[in-house]
Amino acid sequence: MERRRYGSMGPDLSIVGFGGIIVMNEPISLACRIVDKAIDRGINYFDVAPTYGNAEETLGQALKPYRNSIFLACKTAKRTRKESFEELHNSLKRLQTDYLDLYQLHAVKTMEEVNQIMSGDGAIQTLIQAREEGLIKYTGFSAHSEEAALELLDRFRFDSVLFPLNLVCWFQENFGPKVVKKAQEKGVTILAIKSLAKRRLKKDEIKKWPKCWYAPVEDPEEASLFLRFTLSLPVTSAVSPSHAELLWWMCDTAESFIALTDEEEAELPRRSKGLEPIFPQN
Repeated sequence: MERRRYGSMGPDLSIVGFGGIIVMNEPISLACRIVDKAIDRGINYFDVAPTYGNAEETLGQALKPYRNSIFLACKTAKRTRKESFEELHNSLKRLQTDYLDLYQLHAVKTMEEVNQIMSGDGAIQTLIQAREEGLIKYTGFSAHSEEAALELLDRFRFDSVLFPLNLVCWFQENFGPKVVKKAQEKGVTILAIKSLAKRRLKKDEIKKWPKCWYAPVEDPEEASLFLRFTLSLPVTSAVSPSHAELLWWMCDTAESFIALTDEEEAELPRRSKGLEPIFPQN
């Protein structure tokens, strides 16, 4: 699998990242087999969060044989210094490691959250202190609004941004281009989530993929198109959704990745027409 550089002098990451929610509520024996297979297929970037149920504990155990050869990212949804620092130490314990390669503010949505995070007793202070103490190597954030992402990029020198870069949101809502542009201007590494998200779930729709809050792509061919769109952007890696089968579809594409042609890209607005974006602008 192709690897791309994290930052100007950082490690090379697999262009597909392992979404830790995959192992949530799975037997440890199965989780270990899934992680082993992901490693065998070339994945070296793993992302998890405390909000993913028991995923930290399970992933921590499954990654024990590989900890020194992988890039491990975690997140905090806490917005104060005290709460986020406590959560960081809990995550380190659950993941059975004494450091994280990347620690991120999780799912920032509003300007109120941004202001709280960036205050004197906000969670940004945890990232600064943890990096100084060697508990983390790199700092980042994920965001579910362009406004919040752009503000955070202006107010702190993060190493990376983890953002929904999805062809339906991009072409139907123009959701994403401003963040990509700003991150490039700031020299911030771009990581992607929700690359395989197809549309919002309809009311009372039965979920085919129980761990997904949206409807993802429906087959390997569609998965390939969606992922190739994301990886044709200046993206270092795209983190998988929450089911192993979707991860393997991503690996199939990544192992023979070819950027979209101009003709293919010109077809995407038509292909995405009529689909309800998972992150509407209004």
